[in-house]
Formats: sequence, C-alpha cells, structure tokens
Amino acid sequence: MKKRVNVFISLIVVSALLLAGCSGGGGDANESAETPGDQIGKKVKLTAIITKHPLTKPLAEMEWLQKAEETAGVDIEWQEITADWGQKKGTMLASGDIPDLFIGPNVITDADFAQFQGLFQDLSGMLDQAPNVQNMFNEKPDTKVIATQSDGKIYGLPKYQRFWPASASRQFINQQWLDHLGLSMPTTWDELYEVLVAFKENDANGNGDPRDEIPMDWPGGIGGYFNPAVLLGSMGITLTDGSGQGYFVEDGQVKNFLTDERYKTMVIFLNKLYKAGLINPEVFTHDYTKYQSIARGEGDTAKVGFTWGWVASDRFGEQLAPQYASMPPMKVSADYAGKLSWSYDHYSLNYGPNHIVMSAKTKNKEAAMKFINELYAPEVGMQVLFGSIGPNIKDNGDGTYAVLPPSDAKMDPGTWKWTSTMADNGAFYIPDSLKLTLGTDMQEVLGQSEPLEAALEVDPDKDVFPGMFIKYSTMDNNAMSLNNTNVMNLAESSFAKWVTKGGVESEWDTYIKESEKAGLKQNLEIMQKYYDDYMNQN
Repeated sequence: MKKRVNVFISLIVVSALLLAGCSGGGGDANESAETPGDQIGKKVKLTAIITKHPLTKPLAEMEWLQKAEETAGVDIEWQEITADWGQKKGTMLASGDIPDLFIGPNVITDADFAQFQGLFQDLSGMLDQAPNVQNMFNEKPDTKVIATQSDGKIYGLPKYQRFWPASASRQFINQQWLDHLGLSMPTTWDELYEVLVAFKENDANGNGDPRDEIPMDWPGGIGGYFNPAVLLGSMGITLTDGSGQGYFVEDGQVKNFLTDERYKTMVIFLNKLYKAGLINPEVFTHDYTKYQSIARGEGDTAKVGFTWGWVASDRFGEQLAPQYASMPPMKVSADYAGKLSWSYDHYSLNYGPNHIVMSAKTKNKEAAMKFINELYAPEVGMQVLFGSIGPNIKDNGDGTYAVLPPSDAKMDPGTWKWTSTMADNGAFYIPDSLKLTLGTDMQEVLGQSEPLEAALEVDPDKDVFPGMFIKYSTMDNNAMSLNNTNVMNLAESSFAKWVTKGGVESEWDTYIKESEKAGLKQNLEIMQKYYDDYMNQN
C-alpha cells in the first residue's frame, strides 16, 4: 500500500433476498450446446444474481444495462436481491446450483472461493477477451493485486470508482436545534450527553411536541459505516474501512476493538445514553429504509438530533439538510490528550473486491466475458455508478459528461443515484482520465468531510490494515471465516444487550474468554502473520 494516493463510499452494507432458484449456470441447455456459428444473430441467454439497494429500481428499467446486454449479445435473466443474501448464500453454494454471474460488493468472497473450490471460474486466462479489464489492471495496478489470489488465479474482478473521499461516515448534529436552545457544538462525550438531554427535554425542533425528538440514531450495528464504532476514534483507534468485524492496526499490531478496553468504555457510554432515553428505542430493530425515513422528518420539522451518514442531503433529505452541521471527532473526555482518529475508508470506497464473479459451470463463458468487458468500458462504468446518459448524465458532445440533478426536485442526488442504477454495488471502472463533472451531492460530501481532515491524517502504511490486498491460504481463509461468524454472533448479541440493558462491566471478562474460544485469538495470530509478511514485502 506504499505511496498510494488518498482519495469515499458505502456503504453501505448491502444485503439481499434470494427470490428464486438459480438455473445451474447458463440458461437453456439446448441453446448453450449450439456451436458459435449457430449463435450468430442470436442473444446468448445468461443468468445472474445482483445484490442491490432497496431503493434501486428494477434492472429492466435501466437504459444503460439494456444497451450493454445488446452490445454484448446477451439476454440476462436477473435475480435482484435486496435482503437476507448472507442467510441464503451458503445453501445455494453448497448445492452447486448457481447462476452464471454474481454482481455486488463481496457477494462472493475470497472465503467462498476457498471453501467452494471448483465452483467459480478462474478468469486469469480469459483476460484477452476483456481489454477493458486489462486497461484497468494496467492503469490501476492495485486492482490486479486485489483480484489476484495467492496462487495467481482470478475469480472475482474489483471495481474502481475514483471520486470518493477518505471516509464513508460523517458525524452530523442539528445546528438549528443547538441554536434554538442556545447550545454549543459538543467537543467531548460528556458535552454530547448534555446536548442530547437538552434535545429530548426542551422541544428542540420547536413544533410544540416535547416527545417527538430522537436525540441519537444509527442503523443498529457496531462497526461498518454510519455506526457508533467511529466513536472509538475519540480514544485514538483508527478504523479501517469501517472495521465491520472489529479489526484494526495499532503500532504494528493487528487488534480487534471488540475485546479492547476502549470498546467497553464506548459501550458503557452508549448504555448511559440509552437509559436516559436519548437513543432511538428501535435502533436494533428498524431496517435501513426506516432509519433513513425517520431522519427525513416531516416537512421543515426534523426528528433526529445526532447521527452518522454519508452526506447531509442523503441522510436528511434536501429540505432538512441545511439544518445539520458536520462535526469533527469528539474527545472521550476533557482531559484526554491523545490523538483523535476516525475511519479511514479510502480503499473500500474507491475500490472493492469481487464485484463480479463467474460460475465455472457457465456454458457460455465467452458471452459472459463480453458482457463483463462491456461493464468495464469507461462510458458504461460511469452509467453503472450514476445512471444512464440522458436521464442521469449529460453528454456534452465533446468527450465530457456531467451528472444531472434529480428529475424530481424534492429528491436528493444520493437517493437519485441509488434509485436509478446499480450505483456502488455494480462492477465497473472509471479511469482518472474520464472527464465527468460530479453532482451536487459529491461536491457536498467533500465539503462536509473537511471537519474530519485532521483525524484522517494517518499513514496508510502503518495505521491502516491492508485487508483488501492480503490473500490468505485456503485453510486460513476457512478457519477465519468460521471464526468470524462465531465471534460476530457473540459480539452483536452482546452489544445490543449491553447498550439496552447494561451489564458489560460484570460480563466483560467472561465475554473476552468466549470471544477467544470462538476463534478471535486464532484469527489475530493468522492476520498478524500475513500482515507482517505483507509489510516486509512492500
């Protein structure tokens, strides 16, 4: 990761619902048995699964996708997944009855490649059929490192989307509420507590109902984007790509915040907030759509005081966004003299492993590669991310393009993007040479990232775990995957219990032992070995 340039994401943490059984890799067996000559003038039938945002419209309505299929000479039967993919995937992969293509952020993971050997197509010998992918590898060598397994094989192709800043999560507070109540922006956890109490007790939104304010809200998890693990930066922990499973690097040591004393401090603070009625009581039961809609309020009346999100217009909607201010990290206490940090997400936002994967059972591999190559064409890639030329992107006619504002003036640009196209979940490449003027949301996110700049002045070679670039052996991948499942099951249930009911102090020592028994200690040993090897080679 030496000498890489810092550049945001997503995410958003996308999940999925398996709608129907997949057809074993490749559509109509009779058609796929035809010779290439028989296929001339015909579209080759393929099957594919994509995990997409709940807001995203049906793929059949995406103009760019219909053109891409037409150009590649394929007709794809899509299964569009918006929830519960993680619960369904294991059964599907174990059955071996899978579609020709999988699209989405880590819909299929390196651990899946290790566990289900022979199920996925090695693309390393087929890249001559995908010159657009080769261009990406040549122009952005990191993408090839991300794609290549330790044995030199390539099962999944990454994305590169170029424009995003260094962190996915920004910290927002309702500045209008602060002004209405004569309060200053909090700089410590204690000050945050006092501000949230004032939001709850003093009709902060001024609508005459003293009980409709939600002082604090988040999507319900521990780590990852838009979740409270970023508060660990108040005690000097630098998360990497949201650290969804807790892993981070500190002073050359691979650690996991789920068993760190600083995590216990954070949980105690969150429980204090919850007991005081300052956290949304539905925080562990609402879905992302509900989480978003609550923050959009009612007209000019905001409902949420303090939260995390991608950008204000996306989190609160265009109408309420001006009420909110982006905050720098707070100190854990007034006497804290250590560094403040945040979540360094540049790699997960601008890159992404395994965004498209092919089944080894695909009977029309050449046709599938034609479609993959089409996705990675620069002019197609920008449409995968921002929407079709015409309704979403203006072609200026001189080799330059501009992202258009939403057709519905009441819709924010971020929602417009996720409604219109695959967005960040797609497989694509946007070269640095592409001349594209960004929409107002991307301009907005860069401005709202400024309060985090000091906290994000990290050394990527020392402070950031290079997870996307490390490839584990099959045995270690299998062991870590099983261990992480066990560790996260324990951590998530404990976190929800401790925040809502307390008990972290009395149960902490037992929890540490159970985490080690679940495999966390083994994972840290494995990751430390690979991390040391990686650092010695770079």
